[in-house]
Amino acid sequence: MNQWEGLRKIIHVDMDAFYASVEQRDDPSLLGKPVVVGGKPNSRGVVSTASYEARKFGIHSAMSMSEAYRRCPEAIFVPVNMKKYKEVSLKIREIFLTYTPLVEPLSLDEAFLDVTGSTSLFGAVDSIALKIKERIKEELNLTASVGIASNKFLAKLASDLQKPDGFVLVQPDKIQEFLDPLSIERVWGVGKRTSEQLHKLNVRKIKDLRNLKPDYLIQQFGVMGSQLYQLARGIDERPVESERVIKSIGRETTFSTDVTDVEVLETTLLELAVDVGRRLRQRSLKGKTITLKIRFDDFKTLSRSQTLDQVTDLDEVIFYEARTLLRSVSLIKPIRLLGVTMSNLSSNCDCQLALFSEEDSKSETLAKVIDALNQKFGKRGIVRARLL
Repeated sequence: MNQWEGLRKIIHVDMDAFYASVEQRDDPSLLGKPVVVGGKPNSRGVVSTASYEARKFGIHSAMSMSEAYRRCPEAIFVPVNMKKYKEVSLKIREIFLTYTPLVEPLSLDEAFLDVTGSTSLFGAVDSIALKIKERIKEELNLTASVGIASNKFLAKLASDLQKPDGFVLVQPDKIQEFLDPLSIERVWGVGKRTSEQLHKLNVRKIKDLRNLKPDYLIQQFGVMGSQLYQLARGIDERPVESERVIKSIGRETTFSTDVTDVEVLETTLLELAVDVGRRLRQRSLKGKTITLKIRFDDFKTLSRSQTLDQVTDLDEVIFYEARTLLRSVSLIKPIRLLGVTMSNLSSNCDCQLALFSEEDSKSETLAKVIDALNQKFGKRGIVRARLL
C-alpha cells in the first residue's frame, strides 16, 4: 500500500538569499562576494538579505547596516530594489501555478504548494518538487531549497535543513525519525522566551518534548502547550490556502537620526496613519485594532494596542488612536523607528452600516474622493497641511 495514500502532498519552496541572489545574478561581478542588501553601510536602515558569503561573518536579516559593516567592511552594500524582486517573484509564482492552483505565498521568496491532486498529471510529489527546482534554476538562474512532506509544518522545516539549494523529503513513515534529533528551537512558535522555559524543563530536542504529557504542557504553556504536543508528533492539519486572508495592514519608518521631538513623532504618526488608511480603502477593508510600534535607539522595541468599538478605515481615527497610544508611553529615550498597524480586519461588505453616524459617512465619502484624486494626480495631489 502506498504510504502517501490519503495524505496531503505539500511542497514548501524557499528561495536562497533571494534579494542578494537576484543582485548577484544580475551583476556577475558580485558572485562569490559578501553582498548585503539594505542600503549604504552608514545608513539608518537594516539588512533585508545577506548573501551566504556575507552570512559567514554573522550578518543576518534585520541587523543594523552599521553592525553589518562592522562585521564585514569589505562587503558590498546595495540598495533594495523591490520592484525587481516582485517581478522575479511573479515569474516564480507562474512556475508554481503550472503544477497546482493551490499556492499559498508567505512572502516574495517562499510559498506552500499542495500538489495532492496533481500527481496523476505530473508524477510523484518529489518528482514535481524536483521539476520546480530545475525550472527555477534554468529559467531564472536562481536556486531554491525545497521541503516535501504530508503537512505544512514538516515541509517548511524540511526546506530549511539543507540550505542553500536543499532538497529534503520527509516520508510519512519516517516523521518521528526526522523530528526527534532536531533542536526545540526549530518548532514553530518556539522563540527565545519559550525555548528558555523548555530548557529549564530539560527539553532541548524535539524527542524530549515528545516525552512530555499534554496536560503538563498545557499547564506550563497554556494553549500553546497543546500546539507543542501536536507539532512534536508532526501533526499539522492546516490546509494550503491559495486565497490568503490579509490579517493586518501596517507601515513603519526608520528615522535618519534618533528623534526625541514629540511634534516630529506625531507628524510622522499622521503620515503613517494616512498611508494605512489609504491601503485599507484600496482593499475594501476596515480594522478594529490599532497597534503602535516603537523602537528606541538601543533597539529595545515595544508595542501598544487599542481595540475600537467599531471598525474603521479613516485616517483621522487611526491617527487619533495611535497618538493616544504614543502619549501613554514614557519617551525617556530617543526613538529610532515608529510604526502603525491595523488588524482585526473585516471587508466593507461585512460591516453593519447602521453602526455608523452621518458624520462618519461624510468622512468616508471625503476619504474616497481624496483617494480618487490622488490616484489620478499622484499620492501628493491632496496632502494634509501638517504633512506639507
